[in-house]
Amino acid sequence: MHAAGRPARRAVLTGGLAAAGAALAGCAPASTPKATTAAPEPRPATPEAAFARLMAGNARWVSGDLDHPDRDPERRALVAAAQDPFAVILTCIDSRVAPELVFDTGLGDLYVLRTGGQAIGPVVTGSVEYGPMTGGTPLIVVLGHQRCGAIEASYKSLKDGAPLPGNLQAIVKAVEPAYLLTAQDPGADPVDTMIHNQIRVTADDLRANSDLAPLVKKGALAVVGAYYSLDTGKVEVLTGAPA
Repeated sequence: MHAAGRPARRAVLTGGLAAAGAALAGCAPASTPKATTAAPEPRPATPEAAFARLMAGNARWVSGDLDHPDRDPERRALVAAAQDPFAVILTCIDSRVAPELVFDTGLGDLYVLRTGGQAIGPVVTGSVEYGPMTGGTPLIVVLGHQRCGAIEASYKSLKDGAPLPGNLQAIVKAVEPAYLLTAQDPGADPVDTMIHNQIRVTADDLRANSDLAPLVKKGALAVVGAYYSLDTGKVEVLTGAPA
């Protein structure tokens, strides 16, 4: 890992020779890609700016009007020697929840950690801390999601008193605080209630972490808990959104 300076973002030019050649041949393509001429965006330096960048990207993901930023060989070369992501995303291993897609970001924009049900332990917590503590990354998002299989399996294991095989039981143990909250008030869908509780518990724990709490207190860091809908693609903020 490299905690580097802050590389500028560069616009991606599309279209070019293929479209020009088709036009010269008298066979215009059905739709001509538009060149992107926007000025490079600076890396968000505050929790508010980082949060706004992520949510704007999610709005594009929901609508399908995507920018696909920072995904070309030029960007690869730019960040090869150094990185400076503007957010940390702790999410699930689920194949349908890919933060770079969900927030329409690109290479070098995010630190991404994936564990079953956003389960945390010392190594995961240390990995979350890396960006904020070494490079001033201003935002952490704990991103749970609809129909989480890890939470469903853990809920059933704890409810039935039937441990899961192998190291899967470590996930069950890690998410047990969310289960205990759910047992008190399960709601209409206990598994979905537990998913929401796990997001809040994890975000609250990180926000109160002895190393991260001072950064949160002085406004240099925000820890957001959010829920991703597999059906709509929308990210719903549950807790900790910067003002």
